[in-house]
Amino acid sequence: MPHDVSPTARALRTLEILRTRPTTTAGELAERLGVTERAARRYVGILREAGIPVESARGPHGGYRLGRGTRLPPVHFTQAEALGLVMAALGGRPAVTDADDLVGAALGKVVKALPESVGRQAALLREYAAAAPDPYAAHPDPAVTSTLVEAVAHRRRVLLTYRSESGNAWEEEADPWSLVVRHGRWYLLCHSHRADAVRTYRVDRIGEVRCTAHGFDPPVGFDPVAVLEENLGTGWRFATRVVFDAPPAEVAPWIRPPMGRLEPLGDGCVLVGSTRNPDMYAQEWLARVPVPFRIDGGAELRAAAAALAARFTAAVPDHRPGARPSAD
Repeated sequence: MPHDVSPTARALRTLEILRTRPTTTAGELAERLGVTERAARRYVGILREAGIPVESARGPHGGYRLGRGTRLPPVHFTQAEALGLVMAALGGRPAVTDADDLVGAALGKVVKALPESVGRQAALLREYAAAAPDPYAAHPDPAVTSTLVEAVAHRRRVLLTYRSESGNAWEEEADPWSLVVRHGRWYLLCHSHRADAVRTYRVDRIGEVRCTAHGFDPPVGFDPVAVLEENLGTGWRFATRVVFDAPPAEVAPWIRPPMGRLEPLGDGCVLVGSTRNPDMYAQEWLARVPVPFRIDGGAELRAAAAALAARFTAAVPDHRPGARPSAD
């Protein structure tokens, strides 16, 4: 916190910390407030003098916590927190500036409830900042998302209906491991009992979902984002196999996990995976890799790369001495 913040503001910040972190040591309070431990204890004393029951416990697991039944005042935002909230909303959902938007309406209520000294800059930011819409973003149904979050938290198997990009629909029984937001899209990372395999489903394509009484145990210590990225590169319709004339260490920085699995191969390496969109794979992914390569497998990917090469060749006139211009 800034050094010129008043003792009252620091006491309110102390209250907010204790509300969000049930057991907080004097050292943790001091670090969060940017003061000494002695000063942190003084702010706890101010809260107690104001009639707010702050309990303390000794020992290695001790610290300060609010007494049971404590009635808290409205949530207090600093100006930086309010601005950060609006910026995050704009970055994730450009339509948030529209009062008719679900998130926009909620954000408007939060901004209006802020004190003038805190909310004025947040209101100006929301009014005058603009965000370009992300054509690839997709916003799932809040009710479906809420049910999935509850299932993940309580480790309950779900029954869901799903519609693929091609329009195929089916019912699915799955163990929901995690929800992952990636590039504006929400994914359900789960174990599919229908396929008996790990699957990633777009949450905006889930029609209905309900929890069951069956429990499950998720993988121990797994990284949801890493597993999602790896899984996005497998199981698609069109197989891909690309051989690079460079060692894995040189190629790896240019390879995104959804492109497939990179493995050593002689003096070079090979990228093995699959894709649902060979044109995108060739144009947006392979074309960016500044290392010589050849497409060793995947007829669809080879055709997409050949079409891309032909487009670029046609786009560059032949300016060699004596070369004849091509006929229109």
